[in-house]
Amino acid sequence: MSTINYSEKIPNNVNLSEDRTLQRALEGWQPNFINWWDDVGPEGSTNHEVYLRTAVSVDPQGWAQFGHVKMRDYRWGIFLNPGDAERKIHFGDHLGEKAWQDVPGEHRANLRRIIVTQGDTEPASVEQQRHLGLTAPSMYDLRNLFQINVEEGRHLWAMVYLLHKHFGRDGREEAEALLQRTSGDQDNPRILGAFNEKTPDWLAFFMFTYFTDRDGKFQLSALAESAFDPLARTTKFMLTEEAHHMFVGESGVSRVLTRTAQVMNELKTDDPQKVRAAGAIDLGTIQRYLNFHYSVTIDLFGADQSSNAAIFYSSGLKGRYEEGKRTDDHILKGQTYKVLEVRDGQLVEKEVPMLNALNEVLRDDFITDSVAGVNRWNKVLEKAGIPTRLTVPHKAFNRQIGALAGIKMSPDGRVVNEAEWAAKKSEWLPTPEDFAFVASLMGRVVDPGKFAGWIAPPVMGINRQPVDFEYVRFG
Repeated sequence: MSTINYSEKIPNNVNLSEDRTLQRALEGWQPNFINWWDDVGPEGSTNHEVYLRTAVSVDPQGWAQFGHVKMRDYRWGIFLNPGDAERKIHFGDHLGEKAWQDVPGEHRANLRRIIVTQGDTEPASVEQQRHLGLTAPSMYDLRNLFQINVEEGRHLWAMVYLLHKHFGRDGREEAEALLQRTSGDQDNPRILGAFNEKTPDWLAFFMFTYFTDRDGKFQLSALAESAFDPLARTTKFMLTEEAHHMFVGESGVSRVLTRTAQVMNELKTDDPQKVRAAGAIDLGTIQRYLNFHYSVTIDLFGADQSSNAAIFYSSGLKGRYEEGKRTDDHILKGQTYKVLEVRDGQLVEKEVPMLNALNEVLRDDFITDSVAGVNRWNKVLEKAGIPTRLTVPHKAFNRQIGALAGIKMSPDGRVVNEAEWAAKKSEWLPTPEDFAFVASLMGRVVDPGKFAGWIAPPVMGINRQPVDFEYVRFG
């Protein structure tokens, strides 16, 4: 069933009305969700009418419609890609068996953990971004922020549906807990570290949506391979929405670089203080923000060696990115993969069983994808005749998880001592002064077609609308 029923209280394409118990349970959760949105969702947005994309189908062609919607009236719902009754499990110990429509008892705890962890990231990013609307650099950007926020809210619904439908009382309790944890809360924080970091300004937001939403792409792609068919189908549709989030990040940083390069060329200088004095963000600050967000994000993939990763793969719960395009046996027993460790003060590679290194496999896929986008940013600088290039730091830089946690490593991959780290840290990671400077630029600009002085306008508007379209109507 590809169309979505908007006549029901909870829009869906899963025939919710045929399961009255489930429908009542989700309708009981719905007011708690709205309370959460009102409490920690986008600040001051209640009466705004925003030009939002709303899913109307899960067909890849014409799946969404655009129109002005009050944020609080957005029709969050439950949408799964069409099912295939003949779908087979295509990796792990159950290779070739029929995909599961229900949760096998022996995998119940692990599946619940996977779904809860994914579900927890969705409201967390809304909480991290809740104040950003107050400092939007344009109405166009404000609309993009709000689009991401409502879609992260819908991705929470996607996971809550699975918890309610397939995990009974445990699932209902976990669904409640997803609204009780809060990003950065000392007593009840979000599950993963990156989702407790602040997103204090729009440069951080663009880096977050480029890197951290890209982690989302890879995690969702791995779950879209799952033997548990409802999880695979819901994450496939989430990926359709996720693409826009990464576009916002990539194009946002591109536009910051375009403006910075323009100022550098106008002033004929690469002096960061002169660039800052002209109201643009210097390239050193952009590089430090990149280093921070990249290193925090690659920690999200988990420890380099993980028995859980091996169990998730072998039992069919979570595959690799683009599992179907890989040409090995999809069981991986006896295969190896290289991971890094520090031995005698040097970084060395060692071969480990591939099943235990699947977090590292996914991290390396993410790194390849991330580097391609950074190269596109460098094309902006190249085109402007600026010789500086942005780089991603070494994957052992600033790590807090796994065998590389706490190792003092330079961005170019040298193990350094405490003294050098202390001396160079302010060159490698954003400083309080960097944050204060970027914050000083964050004045709100919301007249149609006007943009803050530190960012260039986009090349085109949303859904073929002009750049100066009234994307947000303020109530």
